[in-house]
Amino acid sequence: MAKVETRVAGEPAWFDLMTPDLEGAQKFYGALFGWTFDVGAPEMGYYTMCKLGGANAAGMGKRPPDAPYPTAWSVYFKSDDVNASAEAVRANGGQVMMPPMQVADKGHMLVCMDPTGATFGFWQYGTHTGAEVAGEPGAMAWTEVGTRDAEKARVFYTKVLDAEIPKMEGMDYWMLQKKGSTPMAGVMHMGKEFPPEIPPHWMAYFAVPDADASCKVVTENGGQVKHGPFDTPYGRIAVVADPYGAVFSIIKLAMPG
Repeated sequence: MAKVETRVAGEPAWFDLMTPDLEGAQKFYGALFGWTFDVGAPEMGYYTMCKLGGANAAGMGKRPPDAPYPTAWSVYFKSDDVNASAEAVRANGGQVMMPPMQVADKGHMLVCMDPTGATFGFWQYGTHTGAEVAGEPGAMAWTEVGTRDAEKARVFYTKVLDAEIPKMEGMDYWMLQKKGSTPMAGVMHMGKEFPPEIPPHWMAYFAVPDADASCKVVTENGGQVKHGPFDTPYGRIAVVADPYGAVFSIIKLAMPG
């Protein structure tokens, strides 16, 4: 298992799901990823740690019926200071949707929107240090922002994540990476092939051992396959949705780990 030992500020640290049905979501994702679940206390809203081999792989919480946000997966980047991250977001044209807040002794969180309309978060470590495993089946594998204004997004994320952003040859796709490091996330231009009703968004990718077989598990357990599976140089990918409408991607990595 590819244990995550350290991260630097600006790297993807955590994926979590807000869902109207925690028990139903646990059944779906348990079947798909082999997760077990550590359900939190009532005072924590039953926030649940999704476990892979005993390691924290992702989180899920109950979405209130009147919540102003959709049933969705969210992407959080590591921050060493969420107050400073909030200021960087504002200074570069983004919006703070949920101001910095402490989550017991677990850490501090911040929810933002970039200048093109995609929502994301920051997480400042307390006792919870993000995903403990990555790049293995059932774990975080990649994340990217889909936007209709890639230039504006590129400028924003290079500033707030302190990242470089080289372009992939022959594609409207850019790789966010720390100087001298490997790519950590992507910026994808959403062209005319994307239906207008799809908003700018951050996409969470999870690794699977077999994309085609996993798509079958998705549909057998009440989810939907939205697009794919299709082959890329980085692996075989499908965009899917859980039974409650939360969209995410699965990938059989060409080079696991």
